[in-house]
Amino acid sequence: MPARTRARKRALDILFESEQQGLALGSTLSRWIAAGHPPVNEYTVALVEGVMVHRERIDELLTAYAEGWTLVRMPAVDRNVLRLGAYEILYRDDVPDPVAISEAVSLVRELSTDESPGFVNGLLARLVAVKPTLGG
Repeated sequence: MPARTRARKRALDILFESEQQGLALGSTLSRWIAAGHPPVNEYTVALVEGVMVHRERIDELLTAYAEGWTLVRMPAVDRNVLRLGAYEILYRDDVPDPVAISEAVSLVRELSTDESPGFVNGLLARLVAVKPTLGG
């Protein structure tokens, strides 16, 4: 498994655990880093910290473009994969948009419902389409 794919999976684990346990994302990340097993690489840290910093805007955009769905109604895995994918699309110039979408779809294909890959693909593709109009 490529390093960035593994980093995304680990970031998802941290986001999911933090949300399920009702803990601050920063404290969950710190605990994972301190534990050292499994190891948390730099890209995992960058993803989690990026989602943490931009979460309000990411959630606002996901809500705006998730036609007929609220964040609360989405499966928790999908919601957190979408946050990761949206972060990469909107804030990581070193990740091509199609790669961010493909990686997100792969995660939900492995970990979520049968309908999730199409939903995640569609919502992230919509963010890519409107990205030029969103401004910084």
